[in-house]
Amino acid sequence: MPQYSTFQPKPYRPRMSPYWYFERWPYLKFMVRELSCVFVAYFAVVMLFQIHAISAGPGAYARFAACMRCPLILDLNAIALVFIVFHAVTWFALVPRVFVRDVMGPGIPDVVTMLPNFGAWLVASAIVAAFILRFI
Repeated sequence: MPQYSTFQPKPYRPRMSPYWYFERWPYLKFMVRELSCVFVAYFAVVMLFQIHAISAGPGAYARFAACMRCPLILDLNAIALVFIVFHAVTWFALVPRVFVRDVMGPGIPDVVTMLPNFGAWLVASAIVAAFILRFI
């Protein structure tokens, strides 16, 4: 690293607050989206525990289901649901912008490329809901 003398100006480095992402909505949205990854990981771990409980037998799954009915876990799952939906929506809004501009050029509107993603999500959700409601 070069040594500065009195005749060499130092580069300008503006002071940045540790809470810089609160200054503008796009910055805050970016940080919340990054935070939502923690809840996506939580959901993945819960799903792995559920698969393990199903493979261990009815008794293990009953214990898992009883644990999941705890009010604290229900609150955590509700918060995780909000963050996971936010994560999915921002992901579906982001991917077409990058993909289409890199592959097909900038002439296609974002809405045209986002709609198939949201449509696939809606169809998959309807199939899962029909499957679950049929067995309740």
